[in-house]
Amino acid sequence: MSSPPKSALDDGPASGPADQGSAPPVRTTLVLTAVLVAVFVVPTSVSGTALALPFIGADTGAGLVPLQWVVNGFNVTFACFTLVWGSIADVIGRVRAFGLGAGIFAVASVISTSATDIVILDVARGLAGIGGAAIFSCGSAIVSTVFNGQARTRAFALFGTVAGVGISFGPSLSGLLVDGLGWRWIFAVHALALGGVLLFLRAMGRVVPEPQRGGAPVDVLGSALFILAMLLLTCGIVQGSQWEWTSPAVVGLLAGAAVVLALFVAVERRRDNPVLDLSLLANRRFLALSLVPVAGSFGFITMLTYLPTYLTTVGGHSGSMAGLLMVLLTAPMLICPLIAAKLVSRGVPVLAVIYASLLLLVVGVTCFTLFGAHMPVAAAALPMLLTGVGMALTAGLVDGAALEMVAPEKAGMAAGLLNTLRLGSEAVAVAAYGSLLATFLSSAVSAGIGAFAATGDPAGVAGDVAAGDLDSATRAVAPLLRGPFTGFLISAYDSAFHDVVWVLAAICLLILLAVAALLRTGGRRTEKSRLLP
Repeated sequence: MSSPPKSALDDGPASGPADQGSAPPVRTTLVLTAVLVAVFVVPTSVSGTALALPFIGADTGAGLVPLQWVVNGFNVTFACFTLVWGSIADVIGRVRAFGLGAGIFAVASVISTSATDIVILDVARGLAGIGGAAIFSCGSAIVSTVFNGQARTRAFALFGTVAGVGISFGPSLSGLLVDGLGWRWIFAVHALALGGVLLFLRAMGRVVPEPQRGGAPVDVLGSALFILAMLLLTCGIVQGSQWEWTSPAVVGLLAGAAVVLALFVAVERRRDNPVLDLSLLANRRFLALSLVPVAGSFGFITMLTYLPTYLTTVGGHSGSMAGLLMVLLTAPMLICPLIAAKLVSRGVPVLAVIYASLLLLVVGVTCFTLFGAHMPVAAAALPMLLTGVGMALTAGLVDGAALEMVAPEKAGMAAGLLNTLRLGSEAVAVAAYGSLLATFLSSAVSAGIGAFAATGDPAGVAGDVAAGDLDSATRAVAPLLRGPFTGFLISAYDSAFHDVVWVLAAICLLILLAVAALLRTGGRRTEKSRLLP
Protein backbone atom coordinates (compact mmCIF):
# COMPACT_ATOMS: atom_id res chain seq x y z
CA MET A 1 0.00 0.00 0.00
CA SER A 2 1.43 3.39 -0.93
CA SER A 3 1.95 5.89 1.84
CA PRO A 4 -0.42 8.86 1.94
CA PRO A 5 1.06 12.27 1.31
CA LYS A 6 2.42 14.11 4.32
CA SER A 7 0.03 16.88 5.23
CA ALA A 8 -0.26 20.00 7.31
CA LEU A 9 -2.29 18.02 9.84
CA ASP A 10 0.64 15.74 10.62
CA ASP A 11 3.34 18.16 11.73
CA GLY A 12 1.86 21.62 11.96
CA PRO A 13 2.18 24.21 9.23
CA ALA A 14 1.56 23.34 5.65
CA SER A 15 4.80 22.84 3.84
CA GLY A 16 5.96 21.53 0.56
CA PRO A 17 8.77 21.69 -1.90
CA ALA A 18 7.61 25.08 -3.03
CA ASP A 19 5.19 27.69 -1.95
CA GLN A 20 3.39 27.52 -5.24
CA GLY A 21 3.47 25.64 -8.49
CA SER A 22 6.00 25.96 -11.25
CA ALA A 23 4.04 28.72 -12.97
CA PRO A 24 5.38 32.29 -12.63
CA PRO A 25 4.00 34.22 -9.61
CA VAL A 26 2.30 36.77 -11.87
CA ARG A 27 0.22 34.06 -13.53
CA THR A 28 -0.74 32.36 -10.26
CA THR A 29 -1.74 35.75 -8.86
CA LEU A 30 -3.95 36.31 -11.91
CA VAL A 31 -5.61 32.92 -11.37
CA LEU A 32 -6.25 33.66 -7.70
CA THR A 33 -7.61 37.13 -8.47
CA ALA A 34 -10.05 35.79 -11.07
CA VAL A 35 -11.27 33.09 -8.67
CA LEU A 36 -11.67 35.55 -5.79
CA VAL A 37 -13.69 38.02 -7.87
CA ALA A 38 -16.10 35.27 -8.87
CA VAL A 39 -16.24 33.93 -5.30
CA PHE A 40 -17.06 37.42 -4.01
CA VAL A 41 -20.02 37.71 -6.39
CA VAL A 42 -21.73 34.51 -5.20
CA PRO A 43 -22.27 35.26 -1.47
CA THR A 44 -22.89 38.92 -2.27
CA SER A 45 -25.68 37.78 -4.54
CA VAL A 46 -27.22 35.68 -1.75
CA SER A 47 -27.22 38.24 1.05
CA GLY A 48 -27.64 41.30 -1.15
CA THR A 49 -30.64 39.97 -3.05
CA ALA A 50 -32.47 39.36 0.24
CA LEU A 51 -32.26 43.08 0.99
CA ALA A 52 -33.82 43.93 -2.37
CA LEU A 53 -36.89 41.69 -1.96
CA PRO A 54 -39.28 44.48 -0.82
CA PHE A 55 -38.31 46.58 -3.84
CA ILE A 56 -38.63 43.61 -6.20
CA GLY A 57 -42.06 42.85 -4.77
CA ALA A 58 -43.24 46.42 -5.18
CA ASP A 59 -41.98 46.55 -8.77
CA THR A 60 -43.33 43.16 -9.91
CA GLY A 61 -46.42 42.91 -7.70
CA ALA A 62 -45.27 39.49 -6.47
CA GLY A 63 -46.79 37.72 -3.45
CA LEU A 64 -44.81 36.49 -0.45
CA VAL A 65 -44.14 32.89 -1.58
CA PRO A 66 -42.92 33.61 -5.15
CA LEU A 67 -40.90 36.52 -3.77
CA GLN A 68 -39.14 34.25 -1.26
CA TRP A 69 -38.15 31.94 -4.11
CA VAL A 70 -35.95 34.69 -5.52
CA VAL A 71 -33.58 33.68 -2.71
CA ASN A 72 -34.72 30.10 -2.16
CA GLY A 73 -34.41 29.23 -5.86
CA PHE A 74 -30.73 30.18 -5.79
CA ASN A 75 -30.06 28.27 -2.57
CA VAL A 76 -31.83 25.11 -3.74
CA THR A 77 -30.02 24.81 -7.09
CA PHE A 78 -26.72 25.76 -5.46
CA ALA A 79 -27.09 22.88 -3.01
CA CYS A 80 -28.22 20.48 -5.74
CA PHE A 81 -25.38 21.10 -8.19
CA THR A 82 -22.33 21.76 -5.99
CA LEU A 83 -21.20 18.13 -5.81
CA VAL A 84 -22.03 17.49 -9.46
CA TRP A 85 -19.91 20.40 -10.66
CA GLY A 86 -16.98 19.21 -8.55
CA SER A 87 -17.07 15.82 -10.24
CA ILE A 88 -17.54 17.34 -13.71
CA ALA A 89 -14.52 19.57 -13.11
CA ASP A 90 -12.36 16.49 -12.53
CA VAL A 91 -13.47 15.15 -15.92
CA ILE A 92 -13.59 18.13 -18.31
CA GLY A 93 -11.02 20.34 -16.60
CA ARG A 94 -11.39 22.75 -13.69
CA VAL A 95 -10.88 25.97 -15.62
CA ARG A 96 -13.40 24.93 -18.28
CA ALA A 97 -15.98 23.99 -15.63
CA PHE A 98 -15.27 27.20 -13.70
CA GLY A 99 -15.75 29.21 -16.89
CA LEU A 100 -19.03 27.45 -17.66
CA GLY A 101 -20.29 28.27 -14.18
CA ALA A 102 -19.25 31.91 -14.42
CA GLY A 103 -20.88 32.16 -17.84
CA ILE A 104 -24.14 30.62 -16.61
CA PHE A 105 -24.20 33.00 -13.64
CA ALA A 106 -23.52 35.99 -15.88
CA VAL A 107 -26.30 35.05 -18.33
CA ALA A 108 -28.72 34.49 -15.45
CA SER A 109 -27.82 37.90 -14.04
CA VAL A 110 -28.51 39.57 -17.40
CA ILE A 111 -31.92 37.87 -17.51
CA SER A 112 -32.59 39.06 -13.96
CA THR A 113 -31.88 42.68 -14.86
CA SER A 114 -34.66 42.68 -17.46
CA ALA A 115 -37.19 40.40 -15.75
CA THR A 116 -40.63 41.98 -15.36
CA ASP A 117 -42.38 38.81 -14.17
CA ILE A 118 -41.51 37.21 -10.83
CA VAL A 119 -41.56 33.69 -12.31
CA ILE A 120 -38.90 34.64 -14.84
CA LEU A 121 -36.82 36.15 -12.06
CA ASP A 122 -37.21 33.02 -9.93
CA VAL A 123 -36.07 30.83 -12.84
CA ALA A 124 -33.12 33.13 -13.52
CA ARG A 125 -32.07 33.00 -9.89
CA GLY A 126 -32.25 29.21 -9.96
CA LEU A 127 -30.01 29.26 -13.04
CA ALA A 128 -27.60 31.57 -11.20
CA GLY A 129 -27.46 29.04 -8.36
CA ILE A 130 -26.27 26.39 -10.82
CA GLY A 131 -23.48 28.73 -11.94
CA GLY A 132 -22.64 29.68 -8.36
CA ALA A 133 -22.20 26.02 -7.45
CA ALA A 134 -19.59 25.68 -10.21
CA ILE A 135 -17.76 28.81 -9.10
CA PHE A 136 -17.35 27.59 -5.53
CA SER A 137 -16.55 23.94 -6.26
CA CYS A 138 -14.24 24.57 -9.19
CA GLY A 139 -12.74 27.71 -7.68
CA SER A 140 -11.55 25.92 -4.54
CA ALA A 141 -10.30 22.98 -6.64
CA ILE A 142 -8.30 25.40 -8.83
CA VAL A 143 -6.70 27.03 -5.79
CA SER A 144 -5.86 23.61 -4.35
CA THR A 145 -4.26 22.60 -7.67
CA VAL A 146 -2.23 25.74 -8.36
CA PHE A 147 -0.82 26.43 -4.90
CA ASN A 148 1.23 24.32 -2.49
CA GLY A 149 2.45 24.65 1.07
CA GLN A 150 2.22 28.02 2.74
CA ALA A 151 1.11 29.67 -0.49
CA ARG A 152 -1.93 27.38 -0.48
CA THR A 153 -2.69 28.31 3.14
CA ARG A 154 -2.55 32.01 2.29
CA ALA A 155 -4.63 31.53 -0.85
CA PHE A 156 -7.38 29.69 1.01
CA ALA A 157 -7.28 32.31 3.75
CA LEU A 158 -8.04 34.93 1.09
CA PHE A 159 -10.71 32.61 -0.33
CA GLY A 160 -12.42 32.46 3.07
CA THR A 161 -12.02 36.17 3.72
CA VAL A 162 -13.52 37.17 0.39
CA ALA A 163 -16.46 34.79 0.82
CA GLY A 164 -17.05 36.15 4.32
CA VAL A 165 -16.85 39.75 3.19
CA GLY A 166 -19.32 38.99 0.40
CA ILE A 167 -21.97 37.53 2.66
CA SER A 168 -21.40 40.07 5.45
CA PHE A 169 -21.36 43.24 3.39
CA GLY A 170 -23.53 42.16 0.47
CA PRO A 171 -26.58 43.89 1.98
CA SER A 172 -24.69 47.18 2.40
CA LEU A 173 -23.36 47.17 -1.16
CA SER A 174 -26.74 46.15 -2.55
CA GLY A 175 -28.44 48.83 -0.49
CA LEU A 176 -26.28 51.49 -2.11
CA LEU A 177 -27.16 50.17 -5.57
CA VAL A 178 -30.88 49.98 -4.76
CA ASP A 179 -30.97 53.51 -3.38
CA GLY A 180 -28.87 54.98 -6.18
CA LEU A 181 -29.78 53.03 -9.32
CA GLY A 182 -32.53 50.51 -8.51
CA TRP A 183 -32.63 46.79 -7.65
CA ARG A 184 -31.89 45.63 -11.20
CA TRP A 185 -28.39 47.05 -10.95
CA ILE A 186 -27.52 44.47 -8.31
CA PHE A 187 -27.68 41.79 -11.00
CA ALA A 188 -26.12 44.03 -13.64
CA VAL A 189 -23.02 44.51 -11.49
CA HIS A 190 -22.77 40.75 -10.98
CA ALA A 191 -22.90 40.21 -14.76
CA LEU A 192 -20.22 42.83 -15.37
CA ALA A 193 -17.90 41.38 -12.72
CA LEU A 194 -18.19 37.84 -14.07
CA GLY A 195 -17.83 39.08 -17.63
CA GLY A 196 -14.44 40.43 -16.58
CA VAL A 197 -13.51 37.07 -15.04
CA LEU A 198 -14.34 35.27 -18.30
CA LEU A 199 -11.77 37.40 -20.12
CA PHE A 200 -8.99 35.69 -18.17
CA LEU A 201 -10.02 32.07 -18.76
CA ARG A 202 -7.46 31.44 -21.48
CA ALA A 203 -4.64 32.72 -19.28
CA MET A 204 -5.92 30.58 -16.39
CA GLY A 205 -5.88 27.51 -18.59
CA ARG A 206 -2.12 27.91 -19.10
CA VAL A 207 -1.50 27.71 -15.35
CA VAL A 208 -3.97 25.11 -14.07
CA PRO A 209 -3.03 21.49 -14.93
CA GLU A 210 -5.70 19.23 -16.37
CA PRO A 211 -7.05 16.49 -14.05
CA GLN A 212 -5.93 12.90 -14.48
CA ARG A 213 -9.52 11.80 -15.03
CA GLY A 214 -9.78 13.89 -18.19
CA GLY A 215 -11.79 12.16 -20.88
CA ALA A 216 -13.69 9.90 -18.48
CA PRO A 217 -17.48 9.84 -18.94
CA VAL A 218 -19.61 12.01 -16.70
CA ASP A 219 -21.82 9.99 -14.35
CA VAL A 220 -25.14 11.25 -15.72
CA LEU A 221 -27.38 8.82 -13.81
CA GLY A 222 -25.61 9.41 -10.52
CA SER A 223 -25.69 13.17 -11.06
CA ALA A 224 -29.41 13.10 -11.84
CA LEU A 225 -30.20 11.02 -8.75
CA PHE A 226 -28.13 13.29 -6.49
CA ILE A 227 -29.74 16.44 -7.89
CA LEU A 228 -33.21 14.94 -7.40
CA ALA A 229 -32.40 13.88 -3.84
CA MET A 230 -31.06 17.31 -2.92
CA LEU A 231 -33.98 19.03 -4.66
CA LEU A 232 -36.50 17.03 -2.63
CA LEU A 233 -34.54 17.54 0.60
CA THR A 234 -33.98 21.29 0.24
CA CYS A 235 -37.54 21.94 -0.93
CA GLY A 236 -38.81 20.01 2.08
CA ILE A 237 -36.63 22.06 4.41
CA VAL A 238 -37.49 25.38 2.79
CA GLN A 239 -41.23 24.70 2.77
CA GLY A 240 -41.32 23.02 6.17
CA SER A 241 -41.93 26.25 8.07
CA GLN A 242 -44.69 27.29 5.63
CA TRP A 243 -46.51 23.97 5.18
CA GLU A 244 -45.79 22.62 8.70
CA TRP A 245 -43.20 19.90 9.25
CA THR A 246 -45.79 17.17 9.81
CA SER A 247 -47.86 17.95 6.71
CA PRO A 248 -48.14 15.17 4.11
CA ALA A 249 -46.39 17.31 1.51
CA VAL A 250 -43.29 17.95 3.65
CA VAL A 251 -43.14 14.37 4.95
CA GLY A 252 -43.46 13.15 1.37
CA LEU A 253 -40.63 15.38 0.17
CA LEU A 254 -38.28 14.28 2.95
CA ALA A 255 -39.20 10.60 2.57
CA GLY A 256 -38.70 10.85 -1.19
CA ALA A 257 -35.27 12.41 -0.61
CA ALA A 258 -34.28 9.48 1.63
CA VAL A 259 -35.41 6.90 -0.96
CA VAL A 260 -33.64 8.60 -3.87
CA LEU A 261 -30.49 9.08 -1.77
CA ALA A 262 -30.43 5.36 -0.94
CA LEU A 263 -30.82 4.58 -4.65
CA PHE A 264 -28.00 7.03 -5.42
CA VAL A 265 -25.65 5.21 -3.02
CA ALA A 266 -26.54 1.84 -4.57
CA VAL A 267 -25.85 3.17 -8.08
CA GLU A 268 -22.55 4.86 -7.12
CA ARG A 269 -21.16 1.63 -5.67
CA ARG A 270 -21.28 0.11 -9.16
CA ARG A 271 -19.88 3.05 -11.15
CA ASP A 272 -16.33 3.18 -12.52
CA ASN A 273 -16.42 7.00 -12.62
CA PRO A 274 -18.97 7.98 -9.95
CA VAL A 275 -20.09 11.54 -9.33
CA LEU A 276 -19.23 10.81 -5.68
CA ASP A 277 -16.49 8.36 -4.83
CA LEU A 278 -17.89 6.87 -1.61
CA SER A 279 -14.34 6.26 -0.39
CA LEU A 280 -14.25 9.98 0.43
CA LEU A 281 -16.79 9.32 3.18
CA ALA A 282 -14.52 6.56 4.51
CA ASN A 283 -11.65 9.06 4.77
CA ARG A 284 -12.22 10.03 8.40
CA ARG A 285 -9.89 13.01 8.38
CA PHE A 286 -11.53 14.50 5.30
CA LEU A 287 -14.98 13.82 6.77
CA ALA A 288 -13.99 15.42 10.08
CA LEU A 289 -12.77 18.59 8.40
CA SER A 290 -15.92 18.68 6.24
CA LEU A 291 -18.00 18.81 9.44
CA VAL A 292 -16.32 22.02 10.63
CA PRO A 293 -18.41 24.31 8.34
CA VAL A 294 -21.53 22.52 9.60
CA ALA A 295 -20.80 23.85 13.09
CA GLY A 296 -20.49 27.32 11.58
CA SER A 297 -23.89 26.92 9.94
CA PHE A 298 -25.59 26.26 13.28
CA GLY A 299 -23.57 28.71 15.34
CA PHE A 300 -22.93 31.62 12.96
CA ILE A 301 -25.28 31.52 9.96
CA THR A 302 -28.37 31.18 12.16
CA MET A 303 -27.38 34.28 14.13
CA LEU A 304 -26.53 36.16 10.97
CA THR A 305 -30.07 35.42 9.77
CA TYR A 306 -32.20 35.84 12.89
CA LEU A 307 -30.26 37.96 15.41
CA PRO A 308 -31.30 41.34 13.88
CA THR A 309 -34.95 40.53 14.68
CA TYR A 310 -34.03 39.73 18.29
CA LEU A 311 -32.01 42.94 18.62
CA THR A 312 -34.95 45.08 17.53
CA THR A 313 -37.77 43.09 19.18
CA VAL A 314 -36.21 42.21 22.54
CA GLY A 315 -33.06 44.29 22.66
CA GLY A 316 -35.01 47.47 22.02
CA HIS A 317 -32.58 48.75 19.39
CA SER A 318 -33.54 50.65 16.26
CA GLY A 319 -33.06 49.02 12.87
CA SER A 320 -29.96 51.06 12.15
CA MET A 321 -28.47 50.29 15.56
CA ALA A 322 -29.18 46.58 15.11
CA GLY A 323 -27.40 46.71 11.76
CA LEU A 324 -24.44 48.44 13.38
CA LEU A 325 -24.27 45.85 16.14
CA MET A 326 -24.23 43.06 13.57
CA VAL A 327 -20.80 44.31 12.49
CA LEU A 328 -19.51 42.81 15.75
CA LEU A 329 -20.53 39.40 14.40
CA THR A 330 -19.28 39.87 10.84
CA ALA A 331 -16.16 42.02 11.27
CA PRO A 332 -13.92 39.07 12.27
CA MET A 333 -14.43 37.69 8.74
CA LEU A 334 -12.29 40.56 7.49
CA ILE A 335 -9.14 39.69 9.42
CA CYS A 336 -9.32 36.31 11.17
CA PRO A 337 -8.80 34.10 8.08
CA LEU A 338 -5.57 35.95 7.36
CA ILE A 339 -4.55 35.77 11.03
CA ALA A 340 -5.12 32.02 10.97
CA ALA A 341 -2.95 31.68 7.86
CA LYS A 342 -0.17 33.69 9.51
CA LEU A 343 -0.35 31.56 12.65
CA VAL A 344 -0.01 28.39 10.58
CA SER A 345 2.90 29.83 8.61
CA ARG A 346 4.67 30.55 11.93
CA GLY A 347 4.38 26.99 13.16
CA VAL A 348 0.98 26.71 14.81
CA PRO A 349 -0.57 23.35 13.84
CA VAL A 350 -3.60 23.58 11.59
CA LEU A 351 -5.57 21.35 13.94
CA ALA A 352 -4.85 23.65 16.87
CA VAL A 353 -6.45 26.54 14.97
CA ILE A 354 -9.44 24.40 13.99
CA TYR A 355 -10.01 23.18 17.55
CA ALA A 356 -9.68 26.73 18.89
CA SER A 357 -12.21 28.00 16.37
CA LEU A 358 -14.75 25.31 17.25
CA LEU A 359 -14.29 25.92 20.97
CA LEU A 360 -14.74 29.67 20.51
CA LEU A 361 -17.88 28.98 18.48
CA VAL A 362 -19.34 26.83 21.28
CA VAL A 363 -18.47 29.40 23.96
CA GLY A 364 -19.71 32.30 21.84
CA VAL A 365 -23.07 30.71 21.07
CA THR A 366 -23.52 29.74 24.73
CA CYS A 367 -22.84 33.34 25.75
CA PHE A 368 -25.87 34.46 23.72
CA THR A 369 -27.88 33.27 26.73
CA LEU A 370 -26.65 36.47 28.41
CA PHE A 371 -28.73 38.53 26.00
CA GLY A 372 -31.82 40.22 27.38
CA ALA A 373 -34.19 43.19 27.05
CA HIS A 374 -32.53 46.58 26.66
CA MET A 375 -29.06 45.13 27.08
CA PRO A 376 -26.06 47.45 26.82
CA VAL A 377 -23.82 47.24 23.77
CA ALA A 378 -20.97 45.87 25.89
CA ALA A 379 -23.09 42.84 26.79
CA ALA A 380 -23.81 42.17 23.12
CA ALA A 381 -20.18 42.53 22.05
CA LEU A 382 -18.68 39.46 23.77
CA PRO A 383 -20.94 36.72 22.37
CA MET A 384 -20.98 38.25 18.89
CA LEU A 385 -17.22 38.68 18.68
CA LEU A 386 -16.48 35.20 20.04
CA THR A 387 -18.93 33.61 17.60
CA GLY A 388 -17.59 35.67 14.70
CA VAL A 389 -13.99 34.76 15.47
CA GLY A 390 -14.96 31.10 15.91
CA MET A 391 -16.46 31.10 12.43
CA ALA A 392 -13.78 33.20 10.76
CA LEU A 393 -10.65 31.37 11.91
CA THR A 394 -11.48 28.31 9.81
CA ALA A 395 -12.88 30.18 6.79
CA GLY A 396 -10.75 28.98 3.91
CA LEU A 397 -8.25 27.22 6.17
CA VAL A 398 -10.45 24.17 6.59
CA ASP A 399 -11.01 23.96 2.82
CA GLY A 400 -7.31 23.79 2.14
CA ALA A 401 -6.71 21.25 4.91
CA ALA A 402 -9.61 19.05 3.80
CA LEU A 403 -8.58 19.00 0.13
CA GLU A 404 -5.05 18.09 1.20
CA MET A 405 -6.51 14.82 2.53
CA VAL A 406 -7.55 13.56 -0.93
CA ALA A 407 -5.76 12.63 -4.13
CA PRO A 408 -5.26 15.60 -6.51
CA GLU A 409 -7.38 14.01 -9.26
CA LYS A 410 -10.36 13.96 -6.87
CA ALA A 411 -9.97 17.53 -5.61
CA GLY A 412 -12.97 18.80 -7.57
CA MET A 413 -15.23 16.03 -6.27
CA ALA A 414 -13.99 16.60 -2.72
CA ALA A 415 -14.53 20.35 -2.98
CA GLY A 416 -18.03 19.70 -4.27
CA LEU A 417 -18.84 17.44 -1.32
CA LEU A 418 -17.37 19.92 1.17
CA ASN A 419 -19.42 22.80 -0.21
CA THR A 420 -22.54 20.62 -0.44
CA LEU A 421 -22.25 19.89 3.29
CA ARG A 422 -21.63 23.58 3.95
CA LEU A 423 -24.63 24.92 2.05
CA GLY A 424 -26.91 22.03 2.89
CA SER A 425 -26.22 22.47 6.58
CA GLU A 426 -26.93 26.19 6.28
CA ALA A 427 -30.39 25.45 4.88
CA VAL A 428 -31.03 22.87 7.61
CA ALA A 429 -29.72 25.14 10.39
CA VAL A 430 -31.75 28.19 9.35
CA ALA A 431 -34.91 26.10 8.94
CA ALA A 432 -34.31 24.35 12.27
CA TYR A 433 -33.82 27.66 14.06
CA GLY A 434 -37.07 29.04 12.65
CA SER A 435 -38.96 25.87 13.54
CA LEU A 436 -37.58 25.72 17.09
CA LEU A 437 -38.22 29.41 17.71
CA ALA A 438 -41.82 29.06 16.51
CA THR A 439 -42.35 25.98 18.69
CA PHE A 440 -40.86 27.46 21.87
CA LEU A 441 -42.51 30.83 21.32
CA SER A 442 -45.92 29.32 20.64
CA SER A 443 -45.66 27.30 23.83
CA ALA A 444 -44.69 30.35 25.91
CA VAL A 445 -47.41 32.54 24.41
CA SER A 446 -50.11 29.89 24.84
CA ALA A 447 -49.11 29.39 28.49
CA GLY A 448 -49.52 33.04 29.47
CA ILE A 449 -51.88 34.63 26.98
CA GLY A 450 -54.93 33.67 29.06
CA ALA A 451 -54.16 36.51 31.46
CA PHE A 452 -55.04 39.03 28.73
CA ALA A 453 -58.47 39.53 27.17
CA ALA A 454 -59.25 39.71 23.42
CA THR A 455 -55.73 39.00 22.25
CA GLY A 456 -56.58 36.91 19.18
CA ASP A 457 -55.40 33.47 18.13
CA PRO A 458 -52.27 32.44 20.14
CA ALA A 459 -50.65 30.82 17.11
CA GLY A 460 -51.18 33.94 15.02
CA VAL A 461 -49.84 36.16 17.80
CA ALA A 462 -46.77 33.93 18.18
CA GLY A 463 -46.19 34.06 14.42
CA ASP A 464 -46.30 37.88 14.41
CA VAL A 465 -43.86 38.04 17.32
CA ALA A 466 -41.48 35.56 15.67
CA ALA A 467 -41.40 37.87 12.62
CA GLY A 468 -40.66 40.84 14.87
CA ASP A 469 -44.05 42.45 14.20
CA LEU A 470 -45.18 43.45 17.70
CA ASP A 471 -47.64 46.03 16.33
CA SER A 472 -49.73 43.35 14.62
CA ALA A 473 -49.44 41.04 17.61
CA THR A 474 -50.86 43.67 20.01
CA ARG A 475 -53.37 45.34 17.70
CA ALA A 476 -56.42 43.49 19.08
CA VAL A 477 -55.62 44.25 22.72
CA ALA A 478 -57.28 47.13 24.57
CA PRO A 479 -55.07 50.24 24.75
CA LEU A 480 -54.71 50.03 28.54
CA LEU A 481 -53.44 46.45 28.33
CA ARG A 482 -51.19 46.98 25.32
CA GLY A 483 -48.12 47.92 27.37
CA PRO A 484 -48.24 44.91 29.72
CA PHE A 485 -49.13 42.59 26.84
CA THR A 486 -46.17 43.86 24.81
CA GLY A 487 -43.92 43.23 27.80
CA PHE A 488 -45.27 39.68 28.07
CA LEU A 489 -44.61 39.01 24.37
CA ILE A 490 -41.07 40.38 24.59
CA SER A 491 -40.41 38.15 27.59
CA ALA A 492 -41.83 35.14 25.71
CA TYR A 493 -39.60 35.86 22.70
CA ASP A 494 -36.58 36.26 24.97
CA SER A 495 -37.29 32.92 26.65
CA ALA A 496 -37.78 31.15 23.32
CA PHE A 497 -34.54 32.66 21.98
CA HIS A 498 -32.59 31.37 24.97
CA ASP A 499 -34.06 27.88 24.54
CA VAL A 500 -33.00 27.85 20.88
CA VAL A 501 -29.51 29.09 21.80
CA TRP A 502 -29.01 26.18 24.19
CA VAL A 503 -29.96 23.75 21.41
CA LEU A 504 -27.55 25.43 18.98
CA ALA A 505 -24.73 25.36 21.54
CA ALA A 506 -25.34 21.66 22.16
CA ILE A 507 -25.23 20.93 18.42
CA CYS A 508 -21.94 22.85 18.02
CA LEU A 509 -20.46 20.96 20.99
CA LEU A 510 -21.51 17.61 19.53
CA ILE A 511 -19.90 18.53 16.20
CA LEU A 512 -16.68 19.50 18.02
CA LEU A 513 -16.63 16.12 19.76
CA ALA A 514 -17.38 14.31 16.48
CA VAL A 515 -14.55 16.14 14.70
CA ALA A 516 -12.12 15.28 17.49
CA ALA A 517 -13.15 11.61 17.47
CA LEU A 518 -12.87 11.29 13.69
CA LEU A 519 -9.49 12.99 13.56
CA ARG A 520 -8.17 10.82 16.38
CA THR A 521 -9.27 7.54 14.81
CA GLY A 522 -8.36 8.76 11.33
CA GLY A 523 -4.89 9.67 12.56
CA ARG A 524 -4.31 6.21 14.05
CA ARG A 525 -5.45 4.53 10.82
CA THR A 526 -3.14 6.77 8.78
CA GLU A 527 -0.13 5.92 10.94
CA LYS A 528 -0.98 2.21 10.67
CA SER A 529 -1.21 2.45 6.87
CA ARG A 530 2.28 3.91 6.70
CA LEU A 531 3.68 0.78 8.36
CA LEU A 532 2.08 -1.55 5.83
CA PRO A 533 3.97 -2.65 2.69
